[in-house]
Amino acid sequence: MFNIVKKTFKIDGKEVVIETGRIARQANGAVLVSCGDTQILVATTAAKKPKPGQDFFPLSVDYIEKLYAAGRIPGGYIKRETRPSDREVLTSRLIDRPIRPLFPENFFVEVQVVATVMSYEPGIPSDWLAIVGASAALHISDVPFAGPVAGVRIGYIKAEKKFLINPSDEELETSDLNLMVAGTKEAILMVEAAANFVSEETMLQAIDTAHKQIKIMCKVQDELRAAVGIEKRPIPVAEKNEAMERGLKERFGKKLSDAYSIHKKLERREAIGTVKAEAAKALIPEGADSSVKEEFDYLFEMACYNTLRWNILDKNLRVDGRKSTDIRPITSESGVLKRPHGSALFTRGETQSIGVCTLGTTDDCQRGESLRTPLEEKLFMLHYNMPGYSVGEPKRLGSPGRREVGHGNLAERALRATIPDGRKFPYTIRLVSEITESNGSSSMASVCSGSLALMDAGVPVSEPVSGIAMGLIKEGDKFAILSDILGDEDALGDMDFKVAGGKSGITALQMDIKIGGLTLDILKQAMAQAKEGRAHILREIMKCLTKPRDLSMRAPRVEQMKLKQERVRDLIGPGGKNIKRIVAETGCKVNVDDAGVVTIASQDGKAAAAAKRLIVFLTSDPEIGDIYLGTVKKVADFGAFVEIKPGTEGLVHVSQLAAERVERVDEVLKEGDEVMVKVIELDRTGRIKLSRKDAIGKTPTYKM
Repeated sequence: MFNIVKKTFKIDGKEVVIETGRIARQANGAVLVSCGDTQILVATTAAKKPKPGQDFFPLSVDYIEKLYAAGRIPGGYIKRETRPSDREVLTSRLIDRPIRPLFPENFFVEVQVVATVMSYEPGIPSDWLAIVGASAALHISDVPFAGPVAGVRIGYIKAEKKFLINPSDEELETSDLNLMVAGTKEAILMVEAAANFVSEETMLQAIDTAHKQIKIMCKVQDELRAAVGIEKRPIPVAEKNEAMERGLKERFGKKLSDAYSIHKKLERREAIGTVKAEAAKALIPEGADSSVKEEFDYLFEMACYNTLRWNILDKNLRVDGRKSTDIRPITSESGVLKRPHGSALFTRGETQSIGVCTLGTTDDCQRGESLRTPLEEKLFMLHYNMPGYSVGEPKRLGSPGRREVGHGNLAERALRATIPDGRKFPYTIRLVSEITESNGSSSMASVCSGSLALMDAGVPVSEPVSGIAMGLIKEGDKFAILSDILGDEDALGDMDFKVAGGKSGITALQMDIKIGGLTLDILKQAMAQAKEGRAHILREIMKCLTKPRDLSMRAPRVEQMKLKQERVRDLIGPGGKNIKRIVAETGCKVNVDDAGVVTIASQDGKAAAAAKRLIVFLTSDPEIGDIYLGTVKKVADFGAFVEIKPGTEGLVHVSQLAAERVERVDEVLKEGDEVMVKVIELDRTGRIKLSRKDAIGKTPTYKM
């Protein structure tokens, strides 16, 4: 019934099995990838032919985490997985980016790749296995695909100068690098990293380490294809209208080149549109059908592609007049918004971001569930928004798309290394990047505006950081690496390579390639050029702010104190009575975690101090000399028992009631009376002796 084929290999001692022929047999290609108890089913399907008039490649990639994989039922009222989490969206992008460039240019058939995590073992991440599975499913199918590809995650421990291959989530918590690399046997296709100020040299070593593992996995996929792969579909050959192509070049080539020399984006776009309209009128015969118009659109797009690229390669002339290493003019301002805790406006050429920082208490953290843990709490987050007006277009507003999630995550990773430890700065930090103009590298503008906004809010960042986007134009052996690319250079170029960091090194890196791959030599040159550009941008933004300001007056005041474990219940009280009373009396937010760390948050410093005094009162042992305002709980012939704090009583002996002799205790005190008392003795059994006469006229050390 089944024709099962398995291939097994080892990566850093971990055995990986790729199996096909048992599950999802009606898909064009399907594999089950297993490592330990982590198992991912990846299936790819493709339509028989493109839709009429289709002029682009409709590839969709979906990575799905099922909570049954970890033996859990989803939380909330709807007990099923709903919209994709950010983690699923980001992993879908990790799979998509290295496989997309490997489909034929004129292949317009709809292709879908679905990777489902069906079993999950903590300690064995699923993302790199999903990339391998997607490639293997495509490689053994009939879909034309210039693979195989594979992905590897690399960690690095600075102190030990040690690289980790496919580390667990636990290992990544102590790693100074979280790097994902994908590529073919010959070249690198995608790089994505978060780092704790790692050098360019270390990053290149890590990428080289990853590529060695990628070669192993690609070899196994070739063996799998040899065993079960079916014949690939023929790649459609597009016939060119040579007369139309020649007419475009001879009659409109100069006009198009002149249009691409206009420096301002909107004016350039309008001029190119004018040239296209003239060329269409001259070259498309009257009454021509839609296929001729589609062919003209394609040829005009290729003319734009070649004009921009050869101007750079032959003349070292970019569309805005810069040389390959030049950075656009930069201006930075801080405190541009009145009420937010911190804000900054960063403008680089025609790309502009407003960074806004909001500080909250730990109650404001982002909570969610995933395969890794039933409850995740996130204290630092960055959200990226790009409305249509930023590119001069009307655009319906809606929930964030994959692009917004990806760009926000990249900027967040770039800034995370600068954020102080939660024990030193017990705040939830939310950054929002509002893109108000866009013409290339808005994610790196978000890094710059975000770094300034953090410092404007008074967040004690370790150091400011900046970011730059690099591009590549490559024809044969001739290539040019471009610093600070424009939107046109991104769209018509071969590489989008973003690097962020500070003086101490790299904090984030992302690279996508549109051609067959990138050699380490070109990557090395790009990183060196990016380092110079990044340093220039950092110098420019530091003209605005060089260090964090004092904490914003509008931000909440947050203090922390540590209690012994056995004292936590004293603070909380029966049914939360004590902690609720502190909140009611002071107006502060008070939280205590399982480790005994108490967080006090308030807009008023005096209120926070009052809350802290009450917490000390509730959780400390009485000491000789302390004065309390207590409540009489019981009266006896020999004295009165006074509760000096919840659950703690002491005895005021009749001899300690007043300076003069007292015959009857109930003549001085009655049950329910409030009385000032002083601790005069603590015996070995824990009994507390109090004095009323020594406390008369004194101010209480503690009261509640």
